[in-house]
Amino acid sequence: MSKAATMEIPINGNGDSRTLAEDDGLEQAAQLQWSLDEKDLQQVMVSGPNLNETSIVSGGYGGTAEGIIPTSSIKGPAVHFNSDFPPRRVPAPGQGSDMHHSDSSQSMSADQAARGIAVEKFDVMKKWGLNTYKCTKQMLSERFGRGSRTVDLELEAQIEVLRDTKRKYENVLRLARALTNHFYSMVQTQHALGDTFADLSQKSPELRDEFGYNAETQKLLCKNGETLLGAINFFVASINTLVNKTMEDTLMTIKMYENARLEYDAYRADLEELSLGPRDAVTMARIEAAQQQYQAQKDKYERLRSDVTIKLKFLEENKVKVMHKQLLLFHNAISAYFAGNQQQLEQTLKQFNIKMKPPGADKPSWLEDQ
Repeated sequence: MSKAATMEIPINGNGDSRTLAEDDGLEQAAQLQWSLDEKDLQQVMVSGPNLNETSIVSGGYGGTAEGIIPTSSIKGPAVHFNSDFPPRRVPAPGQGSDMHHSDSSQSMSADQAARGIAVEKFDVMKKWGLNTYKCTKQMLSERFGRGSRTVDLELEAQIEVLRDTKRKYENVLRLARALTNHFYSMVQTQHALGDTFADLSQKSPELRDEFGYNAETQKLLCKNGETLLGAINFFVASINTLVNKTMEDTLMTIKMYENARLEYDAYRADLEELSLGPRDAVTMARIEAAQQQYQAQKDKYERLRSDVTIKLKFLEENKVKVMHKQLLLFHNAISAYFAGNQQQLEQTLKQFNIKMKPPGADKPSWLEDQ
């Protein structure tokens, strides 16, 4: 045998050992012989000066050092080396086939799972790429007047009205916030002016009454101004909710509807283009697949169109209710304040369930909530 051959010491049927091929590290070890009967096969006498360069595989029995090694202490796969480096592991008989089968099964399962994920991602990217291409082509065709588009004139008009209404309500919200900021500054100035008049009333005996009257007037105006600010702040918060939440939610649904409309027209145009071509077997298969995709896009488009119609209807009803209440609040509060009718102003806040913060409350002011 050559040095590259795997070296083993197998045990034959009568217990005699075969010869081991000579190796550079085994020059001091001659032929090893065993005289074992069938009952003594539990132990093996191993002798050799350089055993870590070799390993013994023999029907599941092997040794790694001088002495007697019971077979019960040998666990796991045994190892045998060839004359080359590095060594390779060889499983023990009875275990190698099972372990190899288990490792192979696990490796195959991992490879199949990884391959399945890769294929799934590739399919997703392929579908996304085709859909993007079709939609881009349709959009450019519409923009340059070469393609047709599906139009619901009544629904398109309602959508345009909503967008125009949102722009106008955003302007009302901006102006109401500006009014709130300016009025807050005026109320703070009145509060400071009232404190100054009160201080001068105490320090100027000759003008005590005059300063006192003005101090009381500014404090009353300041109190009524804070009440009016509470009403305006409630008005601003309600308009903000209507514009930036309710209307915005409907516009998001409209955006989804418009994207679905573009996809629907893209697949419709693709189906029409295929229908004009030759009717061979390959083309017919493509037409059938395009028909299924077209039907799926059509169902999606019609479903979203129905959703938009319903949301526009409910939005209009909600807008009327909210604005009726808020405009009445704004009118009554402003009229009562500038008429100097403190009782009516307070009644207006109670009517709309607006609660004022107690003086000196350690909470963020209404301006900080903006």
